[in-house]
Amino acid sequence: MIVRSLSDLDDTDRDIRSKSGTWRSRRLVLAQERVGFSLHETVLYAGTTTAMWYANHVEAVLCVEGEAELTNEETGEKHWISPGTMYLLDGHERHTLRPRTDFRCVCVFNPPLTGREDHDERGVYPLLTESDRAAD
Repeated sequence: MIVRSLSDLDDTDRDIRSKSGTWRSRRLVLAQERVGFSLHETVLYAGTTTAMWYANHVEAVLCVEGEAELTNEETGEKHWISPGTMYLLDGHERHTLRPRTDFRCVCVFNPPLTGREDHDERGVYPLLTESDRAAD
């Protein structure tokens, strides 16, 4: 059994801030736990724009605090996301989040993230595995 609090992760290698400065993610469960998914608490900052495309992962997101506009860049469809709303990127959709307020969410990824990923210039996370850790 693993028990972790978000504060346990502060200022560790599981506390990730984007290169662009638009979000912070604390990774509670990663690939190294070998449970088939990763679990993250992520905050996207008010007034920012983050374009993402999980070409290599499926992500489910549950908003727990704040509000943001979600745009499906594949269709142009816009959704207002607020606490209690979930969205699932089951088709690897390119999407953009524009938080009106700080937007806190719980995210689940499959395949699981290793904790070393950051969005590339296309908004994509690379597909890393624990065996890639030896290369770091």
